[in-house]
Amino acid sequence: MVFYKYHGTGNDFIIFSAMERGEPFLSPQEIAELCRRHTGVGADGVIFACPPRAGGDAGMRIFNADGSEAEMCGNGIRCLAKYLYEREGIRRDRIFIETRAGTRELLLTVEGGKVREVDVDMGFPEFGGPDLPDSVEAGTPVEVTLDLPGGERTEALCLSMGNPHCVVFVPHVERAPVEAWGPHIERHPYFPRRTNVEFVETVDEGHIRVRVWERGVGETQACGTGACAAFVASVHSGKGATSMEVSLPGGRLRIYADPGGHVHLVGAAVEVFSGELSSGWMESP
Repeated sequence: MVFYKYHGTGNDFIIFSAMERGEPFLSPQEIAELCRRHTGVGADGVIFACPPRAGGDAGMRIFNADGSEAEMCGNGIRCLAKYLYEREGIRRDRIFIETRAGTRELLLTVEGGKVREVDVDMGFPEFGGPDLPDSVEAGTPVEVTLDLPGGERTEALCLSMGNPHCVVFVPHVERAPVEAWGPHIERHPYFPRRTNVEFVETVDEGHIRVRVWERGVGETQACGTGACAAFVASVHSGKGATSMEVSLPGGRLRIYADPGGHVHLVGAAVEVFSGELSSGWMESP
């Protein structure tokens, strides 16, 4: 099985083509083993490039490092766009990729036959639904108070970017209790299918710093939907402008809202290497 390794702002993925098979062909256990840093390829997740079913150019099925399936991934879809252009022959600078969160439009900046940057239309943020706490006020992120280990409490804003997010504003993101609070909030009863957690420091109205605890993965170098959720929470709380730079441990992304209210994620994608899995790769020595 041939695979390709990509990263978007340090958020790394293993990409397989399922264009001929039509569906993902690895079990959750195999995906989890592949993502292990020491005994597998090592990644935050696995992406399958699938044939389209609703008029798009391709489909995306994405799985977290624990083998669970995610609805959407902003960094992953940029990596897939680069893969489709450079490896699958979809040589257009405007493509549509079908995800479990809906079809996304992507604009590719191409230089010398290589995709340098991708602008993803992430759609409208959602402030209600079965994956989020009940909303009291329509049209705004859900405000909750969370009880935490050690008797601590924190205020948070909850929303969906195709997948659930819980945003916590902190004074200093480098000192944020990501490892302590992240797994607790991820599995809080407010979130029936768990949630991603963003710890956000406001630098100024055009710049935020973010660390992300990803559902089914742990802390990652970056998270595209998480950066978008942090942006939306910042705008709705009066802390941010409608175009912002988001600094994450793996690099920087640009997030903006277009005149229609859609959130856009802009950043690069990088192919790191390709390889072929050996036969019996999951067998213990």
